[in-house]
Amino acid sequence: MQLATWNVNSLAVRLPQVLDWLAAHPVDVLALQELKLTDDKFPHAEFAQAGYQSVCFGQKTYNGVALISCQPLDGVVRNNPLFADDMARIISANLGDVRVIGAYFPNGQAPGSDKFEYKLEWLKALRTWVKSELLSHPKLVLMGDFNITFDDADVWDPEGMRDQIHCTDEERYELSALTALGLHDSLRLFPQPPKSYSWWDYRDMGFRRNRGLRIDHILVSEPLKAVARACAIDKTPRKNERPSDHAPVILTLDATG
Repeated sequence: MQLATWNVNSLAVRLPQVLDWLAAHPVDVLALQELKLTDDKFPHAEFAQAGYQSVCFGQKTYNGVALISCQPLDGVVRNNPLFADDMARIISANLGDVRVIGAYFPNGQAPGSDKFEYKLEWLKALRTWVKSELLSHPKLVLMGDFNITFDDADVWDPEGMRDQIHCTDEERYELSALTALGLHDSLRLFPQPPKSYSWWDYRDMGFRRNRGLRIDHILVSEPLKAVARACAIDKTPRKNERPSDHAPVILTLDATG
């Protein structure tokens, strides 16, 4: 069983890349972020033709999330029921007995800004909701673009970015509080090359120079940690013409019974 997450930075622009990637990597479920389109524009037919079901939660111009699955999805919930929000940031569903939450965390803009305060409140509410979800769904995956690094190893220039957005103590505290619920960072369950990042700025040859951040994560609950077999960042799509600035992250699990 494989699960993946990918911020595609406009599905309208990158649908062919997503379909090509799925053909090469037939994962069981793919969480997409930054669709940047409304639900009526979502390409359900194209995914169905490729053999996938899809559920989405879109928004004009910004945000938007979806789950693409080769198996039936049920129990779909859009956004966090405990947090009033007009942004399309979370979609969750059951894949068999696994609860899958795909999320596009707020960027936060800059420490001290209104958007930063919104991000912290959003994170606190997410933690409360995920805690309750774990009680009814012991096998749980939370994956997506978190817009937060765990620590300096996730940053190409730790000193230069210290206390900047994605790298503040406040954001990292909230991320560690999420994992303290009993979730585990899948990528770090396995040996990884040094300087493993999932996002690179389009500017200043960020990807070519590997000046990146690891902000795309797959967190798994304890029962899924026990059956995790591999996790990796697939940098290949970042080499495409007109790529997303993010790369997919793929988790492989043994059958969960």
